[in-house]
Amino acid sequence: SEPGVVVELYTSQGCSSCPPADALLEELVQQPGVIALSLHVDYWDYIGWQDTFGNARFTARQKAYAHAAGEKMIYTPQIIVAGGERLVGNEGDAVAVAVQRGAARPSDVALQLSREGDMVTIRAQSATPLPAPVRVQLVRYLPQQTVEIAGGENAGQIVTYSNIVTDWQIIGEWAGQDPLAMTVPAAGSEPVVVILQNEGPAEIVAAARLR
Repeated sequence: SEPGVVVELYTSQGCSSCPPADALLEELVQQPGVIALSLHVDYWDYIGWQDTFGNARFTARQKAYAHAAGEKMIYTPQIIVAGGERLVGNEGDAVAVAVQRGAARPSDVALQLSREGDMVTIRAQSATPLPAPVRVQLVRYLPQQTVEIAGGENAGQIVTYSNIVTDWQIIGEWAGQDPLAMTVPAAGSEPVVVILQNEGPAEIVAAARLR
């Protein structure tokens, strides 16, 4: 498995300012050491186009981040880097700097994934005990899909989306004292990402991917 800095883009097919952010994510997907994920929210669906990847659970996750930061509003496009830095999703330079910062931050946690058939084994250990338990999350995504948008603000556009999250589950908690070892089902050919994250949602302490 490969470790990486998690970049979450909150986007929507119904938001006119999102296509530049979707294009930026496509660039980030190519970058080694980055796990770029596109989460489609559903709160633009009312203006004439239902996002084919939209999910109320992703809206709820974005709201939880806003709540944790004491913010009242959620918006698209928004990028959250490593569970901490919040940025406007089409500001490429600021995002690049945040990703570099995330990559340079030392981590005490080593995370390894391995796959056998439909099962994925997650192993982690921390050089120092973690101050608080972390959420163990399993994410699946579609590497790429092109959508012809027929209504709403982007009507008539054909947009290619990258690393479209299809499923995001909290599969357990790890106290971070003893090593973690768990095996979970992950059927299908889509890549698998495991994210260890402080409650909040807050800082991501480790992430790894199996393609």
